[in-house]
Amino acid sequence: MPDGNEPITVKVVSRIGDVDADEWDDCATQSAPDGNPSVGFAFLHALEESQSVRRESGWQAQHLVVEDAAGRIAGAVPMYLKSHSMGEYVFDYGWANAFERAGGNYYPKLQVSVPFTPVTGPRLLVQPNAAGVEATRAALVAGMIEWTSRNDLSSLHVTFPTKEEADYLERADFLIRHNHQYHWYNRGYETFDDFLASLNSRKRKMIRRERRKVVEAGVEMQCLSGDALKSEHWDAFYRFYTDTYDRKWGYPYLTREFFEIISDTMANNVVLVLASTGGLPIAGALNLKGNDTLFGRNWGCIADYKFLHFETCYYCAIEYAIDNGLARVEAGTQGPHKLQRGYEPVQTRSAHWIPDPGFREAVARFLTEERREEATEMGYLEHETPYRQDVRES
Repeated sequence: MPDGNEPITVKVVSRIGDVDADEWDDCATQSAPDGNPSVGFAFLHALEESQSVRRESGWQAQHLVVEDAAGRIAGAVPMYLKSHSMGEYVFDYGWANAFERAGGNYYPKLQVSVPFTPVTGPRLLVQPNAAGVEATRAALVAGMIEWTSRNDLSSLHVTFPTKEEADYLERADFLIRHNHQYHWYNRGYETFDDFLASLNSRKRKMIRRERRKVVEAGVEMQCLSGDALKSEHWDAFYRFYTDTYDRKWGYPYLTREFFEIISDTMANNVVLVLASTGGLPIAGALNLKGNDTLFGRNWGCIADYKFLHFETCYYCAIEYAIDNGLARVEAGTQGPHKLQRGYEPVQTRSAHWIPDPGFREAVARFLTEERREEATEMGYLEHETPYRQDVRES
């Protein structure tokens, strides 16, 4: 019987394509019971293969892998050397500025995350059937810290880990940061009207009015997944995506090839919402689908229709989840407007390893105050959900 003391090997690989896809997915699948596809081999490989993630874009893959005595993957961490803080959705620009004003070099830093994807999920991917599960997890954490030290990096950041992982990392002396997102929960609804019936009267009327305005504008909606996804759909969506990023954020991270690759390799985990007028697509929203969750990811448009964003990103996602028996929809970061439309505040976490004692102390003080403010805001938001009182209490 294995006793957890079997020899293991820890290494860093610069391409996820250099590891066995099935072995990586064994760790990812067992670590993500909700079927979160963003930590799977197919999604991470698509990011690298499409050149969306590469050294030149500031995301240099440095994946940490633990192998057992037989050379099989027992654990893994999606890890990147970062030369900036974009595409992370946990904002540390203030930390970077303070560290560099004090004479330090904040970049490069080490980032454990799924690039451009603010979705809570496992970051310490461990094969539960492997010998020495706890030893493997400890080796992953020690390996991340060792790689930070060996390369003289300012810091190590684990963003959007699970609560259980954040607790584990806190015990390993990481600093913990709190933030929040907005998620919709399926309370056993059979129709969209069932969901509306759970809201207070004012919000129910608001959502009906917004959806009606989109229909009256002649906009038609469709949800595409699996074999229904075609190249022309991705051509349209990429046009929306790049146009919106160029106007709002300045740099579209994902290449056109990325969408083609995920359509080829994981189409059943993709739900593309398209809005059209006169048969011509004008807007779209990309979602990833797990076993019981729809993860909203990217949106774009080339026409300005009132309430089109809400319909494409929020209402169609809710309707799809109800029709397909999904338990929740995660609408991503920011946006208190989501609260008014049935999405509820949910705490998210990140964990930070900072070797410099003085800088660590300063960040720890900042996080203590920030967590206090975050707890106050969460309390307020939880009281502002649009659900009827009896629904909140059920």
